[in-house]
This record gives sequence, C-alpha cells and structure tokens, in this order.
Amino acid sequence: MTEEPDAAPRQRVVRVPGSRRARLTPVPGSDPEPETAVPAADTGPRRPQGAKGPNDDRLVQDVPPHY
Repeated sequence: MTEEPDAAPRQRVVRVPGSRRARLTPVPGSDPEPETAVPAADTGPRRPQGAKGPNDDRLVQDVPPHY
C-alpha cells in the first residue's frame, strides 16, 4: 500500500498520562466541542396514552433482571 504525498492530514493517536485509554486528535476542519442536548420538559417515564389495561401498573413497576 503506497501513501500519496498530497493526502489529507490524518488523525493521530495520543496517549493520555494516567489513563488506560488513548484519544484521537480532532479531524482537521471539524468542531471538537460536543453538541449540547436540549433538556426535555418531562424526564419521567413515558406511558402510552389511551385505555389502561389490567396489568399496566405492574408492568411499569417491574424491573428486568440485570444480566
């Protein structure tokens, strides 16, 4: 595999002292700042709108086992 002399600059792997993980340098021409999420007005559990079934309350309260 040959590299072209006019190839675009690539990301580099940078070691972070005191960390087990390395990080990549930002891609040239990109914005390295993360996007901020818009806070949701309702952060509670979402329940379906409509008629309520006989076991809906139990299904909402049940927590699946952690595997």
